[in-house]
Amino acid sequence: MKVDEVAEELGVSKSYAYKIVQKLNAELKEQGFLTISGRVNKQYFMERTCYGAIRKERL
Repeated sequence: MKVDEVAEELGVSKSYAYKIVQKLNAELKEQGFLTISGRVNKQYFMERTCYGAIRKERL
């Protein structure tokens, strides 16, 4: 997901979304994953936000 998509999904500004992406990418790096600045894995984003749990319950 790009920063724009994160901002839209969470309803926050792009600058705040970038901070979220940086935080999530730092967590992924600690786990040994390769990350790309300004993007975050969609599955990981959904797992780490409350939205992932809500969508799983709906399925």
